[in-house]
Amino acid sequence: MTEGAEPKPARVVVADDQTVVREGIVMLLGLLPGIEVVGAAGDGEEAVELVAELAPDVVLMDLRMPRCDGVEATRRIRAEHPGTQVVVLTTFADDESLFPALKAGARGYLTKDAGGDEIVRAVRSVLSGDAGLSPSIQRRLLERLSDPEPPQPVAAEAPDGLTAREAEVLALIAEGLSNQEIARKLHVSTATVKTHINNLFAKTGIKDRAQAVRYAYAKGLVRPPTGGVT
Repeated sequence: MTEGAEPKPARVVVADDQTVVREGIVMLLGLLPGIEVVGAAGDGEEAVELVAELAPDVVLMDLRMPRCDGVEATRRIRAEHPGTQVVVLTTFADDESLFPALKAGARGYLTKDAGGDEIVRAVRSVLSGDAGLSPSIQRRLLERLSDPEPPQPVAAEAPDGLTAREAEVLALIAEGLSNQEIARKLHVSTATVKTHINNLFAKTGIKDRAQAVRYAYAKGLVRPPTGGVT
């Protein structure tokens, strides 16, 4: 490349299961300098296949997709095609979306309110070996690292097929916390808390929060307070 010449555009694949959103992102990227969209995938499985076929520089990856979600697709891409970087582009910024994606190998993480300039910066950052994180995600990481770990459920093994996080939510319900308080304590969105509650109610047959409290004590997820009632 001669001095002063423009660098080659970054070759990008877009993965998003919503057709309108995917086409909108592709259209936006087509207007941005330094980016060439070489493919678009409707789910994680297709994203992995396109990376194998096209060897793009970067995949802009949604997280919640059918067949193969964005976290699993990221893990497979980074393991099988280490020359391709992954930047997550998603609606969700809660811990249960952010940290699994980063652990799977994503080098960037943006929410879908990111502007074109922010996407370009993230793509260039990951290609240069840096992290492409939005300012809000950087703050979230700092907050998470500075906060103490939330308490874990008392029981070593959750009953009735509950996940560890569902058991944790159930224990916090038994402690009298509202959905909003649980969300703040666990650093997730209230929508995520509601999803956990719906799942644990379905698994246990619990109908309301009063039953949830009784169940949590009966299964040893929380311990009764010490001392008698005066």
